[in-house]
Amino acid sequence: MESSWLAMAKRLQALAATGRHFTRCPFDLERYQEIETIALQMLADLGSVPLERIAGLFDEGDPGYVTPKVEVRGAVIRDGRILLVQEKEDGRWAMPGGYADVGISAAGNVEKEVWEEAGLEVKAQQLYALRHKARGNYPPDSRDFYKLHFLCECVDPAAAPSPGVETVRAEFFPADALPPLSLGKNLPEDIAAALAFAADGRLRSWFD
Repeated sequence: MESSWLAMAKRLQALAATGRHFTRCPFDLERYQEIETIALQMLADLGSVPLERIAGLFDEGDPGYVTPKVEVRGAVIRDGRILLVQEKEDGRWAMPGGYADVGISAAGNVEKEVWEEAGLEVKAQQLYALRHKARGNYPPDSRDFYKLHFLCECVDPAAAPSPGVETVRAEFFPADALPPLSLGKNLPEDIAAALAFAADGRLRSWFD
């Protein structure tokens, strides 16, 4: 779980950015801008990264009320093995997924990600976990995320996976022989939960 200082700095930045957007008072606007600058400096200091890099993370998207980003991940299980893709970004492995695109449902997004990263046409069957990244054992992140994990089924159960533009390899792995995971994207417990959920349909979706 992330530190209380990181959580407070993220919350401070979100409140300042929201206030900066909605205020009509020039004096309050100046105050909100200063508060946001302080919050961004705190995030930069906590992460030991340049201020410009931190500020750039919050320049994306439409202005307005600041909300968490949404990430989707697809768990494709075949014969007790889970589909993982090796990312070009860090050389480590993750369930296929990424940021949710605007205009597409959460299920549609995860189906698209599996196709793009592993070359498999799938249908999302069940949301098995909805996680707040800050409350898990993921590496600290200056941004706030909700992580939506879906169980997916292949349209063609015999189809072989193949890597996409952002991936190097795509393979199925047993639970006891997982490759090095990209821990910012998925943890061993995320994969264990997917395998348990697929094995026992009576389990409830996991959320925190």
